[in-house]
Amino acid sequence: MRCPKCGHREDKVIDSRAAKSGTLIRRRRMCLRCSHRFTTYEEIVRAKLRVVKRDGRTEELDRGKLVSGIERACEKRPISVEQIEGIVDSVIEELENAYEREVPSEAIGTAVVHRLQKLDHVAFVRFASVYRRFTDVNQFLSAIEGIVGKA
Repeated sequence: MRCPKCGHREDKVIDSRAAKSGTLIRRRRMCLRCSHRFTTYEEIVRAKLRVVKRDGRTEELDRGKLVSGIERACEKRPISVEQIEGIVDSVIEELENAYEREVPSEAIGTAVVHRLQKLDHVAFVRFASVYRRFTDVNQFLSAIEGIVGKA
């Protein structure tokens, strides 16, 4: 590891600890030449997942798209940014564990729908209406009846 201050290649690890719920290791280092302290992060690099769309096209899994879709469903609801980030993190982790390279878009939608149903019923119906392509009011009513029936 090169010192960001002097460029020297030798350093000493002063402290290591897990970060981001154990998926990352944070290391405090000290340059052996100039004694500058700096932090590095180490994480597992997984192969990028590709999403197989309904029409057969594939594209790289975009965390930003996932966040924005969930944010739209949660708009004006009492749901924090941290909760949305938590949903996205858990969905991506689930997909990385279940799929090697390609993941069907339906699997992403299903994973999000399950989490939103537990978190907020309004956000769930909003997201499900787009994901499941509701075409009329009866499909909305059916989704709502499903929620009320479970309560």
